[in-house]
Amino acid sequence: MAVMNYAAYSATPHIAQKEALAVRNAFLKYDLDDQAQLLAKMPVVDALAMLQECPLRHVQILLDRLDELEEDIRARQLASGLGLICSEVEPSGHYLENSVLNHVKERIGWIVGLALMGIVSGLIISHYEDTLSQLVLLAIYMPVIAAAGGNTGSQAATLVVRALAMEEIRSKDWLLVLWKEFRVAIIIAVSLAAVIIGRVIFFSGDVVLPAGMTLDSIAFAIGIAIAIQVIISTSVGGVLPMLARSLNLDPAVLVSPVLASMVDVTGMVIYFKTVNWMLGFG
Repeated sequence: MAVMNYAAYSATPHIAQKEALAVRNAFLKYDLDDQAQLLAKMPVVDALAMLQECPLRHVQILLDRLDELEEDIRARQLASGLGLICSEVEPSGHYLENSVLNHVKERIGWIVGLALMGIVSGLIISHYEDTLSQLVLLAIYMPVIAAAGGNTGSQAATLVVRALAMEEIRSKDWLLVLWKEFRVAIIIAVSLAAVIIGRVIFFSGDVVLPAGMTLDSIAFAIGIAIAIQVIISTSVGGVLPMLARSLNLDPAVLVSPVLASMVDVTGMVIYFKTVNWMLGFG
C-alpha cells in the first residue's frame, strides 16, 4: 500500500507522478542507511512526492532510521507531510521508546485542567438538590446519563480518529461527518430511550412518587433526557477530533478527556433541565 496524502500531494504539483515513480525506483536501489541519508538532504517537497509512491511500511522504517540518525526534525517534517502524525505536539518515536516523563508532560496539562472542570458538575447537582429531594428516583439514573453520553461520544470519536489516520476523511469534511453522526445518534438515542423507559416503568413500581405524578411521565422525561444527551454527545464526539486536527492538536490525547468532561457537565444540565421542564418542578 502506498502512502497517499492529499495535502502533501497537492502541495507538490510541479512533480509529476511519473517523475516521482522514477525517483522512487532509483532511490530504492540504495541500502537503507543510504536512503535515510538521502532523505535527510533532499528538499522536503521532493522527498514527500517520492515517499508517496513508497510502501507505507518502508516509509515508517525510513522515518525510524532518521530518528536514529538524530534527524528527528526531518523525520517529523516528512511524517507530518504524509499524514502519519496528527499534530506538531505529538511526541516523536515509538510509544514504548518515549520516556514516562514525556508521556506525562504530553497529558497532564489536559487532565488537570479538565479535572478542575469536574467541579462544575458538582455545582450543577447541588443547584438541583430540591428536584432530587422531591423525586429520589432521578438520582438513580444520573450515572446512566453520563455513561450513555460518554460511551456513544467515545465510539464516534474513535471511529473518526481512525478515519482521519487512514485519510478516509479530512478536517474540511466536518459537516459530512456531523450529518452522518447525527443520523446515527438519532437511531441510537431512540433505542436507548426505549430501553430506559421500559426499565423505569417495570422496575420502579415501589418508588414513592410526588402527588399528581405518574411513573409513565417520569420514565418518559428520563428517556427524553437520555436521548438528547446521546444525540449531542455523539455529534460532538464525531466533530471534536476534526477540530483538534485543524488546530494542530493531537486528537488521541485531547479528545477522550475533553469529551468526558463535556459529557459530565452537559449531561447534568440536560438531565435536570429536561426533567424539570417535563415534570413541572420549580
